[in-house]
Amino acid sequence: MKFDIMRDRLLDGLNDVMKAVSSKTTIPILTGIKIDVTNEGLTLTGSDADITIQTFIPIEEDGNQLINISNTGSIVLQARMFNEIVRKLPTNDVEIEVSNGLQTHIRSGKSEFHLIGSDASEYPLLPEVSTNQQFTIAADLLKSIIRETVFAVATSESRPVLTGVNWQIQGDELVCVATDSHRLARRKTTLEQLPTDVSSVVIPGKSLNELNKILGDSSNPVEIVITNQQVLFKADNVLFFSRLLEGNYPETTRLIPEEFKTNLQINGKSLLQAIDRASLLAREDRNNVVRFETFDGNIVEISSNSPEIGKVEEQIQVESLEGENLKISFSAKYMMEALKAIDGQDVIIQFTGAMRPFILRSVHDDAILQLILPVRTY
Repeated sequence: MKFDIMRDRLLDGLNDVMKAVSSKTTIPILTGIKIDVTNEGLTLTGSDADITIQTFIPIEEDGNQLINISNTGSIVLQARMFNEIVRKLPTNDVEIEVSNGLQTHIRSGKSEFHLIGSDASEYPLLPEVSTNQQFTIAADLLKSIIRETVFAVATSESRPVLTGVNWQIQGDELVCVATDSHRLARRKTTLEQLPTDVSSVVIPGKSLNELNKILGDSSNPVEIVITNQQVLFKADNVLFFSRLLEGNYPETTRLIPEEFKTNLQINGKSLLQAIDRASLLAREDRNNVVRFETFDGNIVEISSNSPEIGKVEEQIQVESLEGENLKISFSAKYMMEALKAIDGQDVIIQFTGAMRPFILRSVHDDAILQLILPVRTY
């Protein structure tokens, strides 16, 4: 195997596949990156058995030659080392040659590295995914869906299924739900040609976070293929496989209240900033709890009290306030993350009482819903 390649394009590809490589893997070959050179171009693969990322660099693109291939072939190189070497090479022209089986030479300018590779035939094969059940979604929309839900997944492994986001297909709607049992984030999207035989899968939050880093902010289509154990995202020249979480995701629709005793409309940005200020004192306290109280005259007071440090109070004018007055306490962190997901728009907050879950949604659309459980403080 022997080829020349532009270093910046090789680095772009490595940046993508490195996101799947873990030093903690129990399968030694997965600490490496698989390099396949064919007459069409170069394919890089990285995997930790849960996530597999494959990226393809064509021989030429937009009339520019990116790769010059002398001999085709495959090799697996130690991922961290290969990535560091390529990053620090002195020129943009890189030559990679494999001789005597696994001896790999990397040359650039006057610099030459010799690495011992591993046999590519030992590298696990990509999961088999049949493409008859696929749908497409624009990359920027997919990024929004991930950003608006993934933060609410559980971080503890005590209920593994809650560490993922539940994607449900209901007719022409994709409904994505994440919950850690103290809060819930839901995003609905209407899409064309959704598959009919898949109704619900759970995608690990970690996989979605890594996918989010790879996707561009364009409206380019991303093809999504769902099978029993795997989901595949195809974007531009990248294939992103993730295993799905096993187990039944809890039924969450009944958690969302239908009737409310207090409704208010408020500017999301000013509320976020006020809670951020109140949390300065709350943060020192283990629970990070902020109190929220409504008063006649469309006023809410946000306060926090830490016995050792002091207290903070701030009043905000709300745009409308209907129903009973209410005092409620909640986690500042959860509230701020929910408001960030709604992204600074005017929000409607609907309460059913001081100890009942309350919901936040945007005034402008019903697609995003955030639910938070209050905290007992007395």
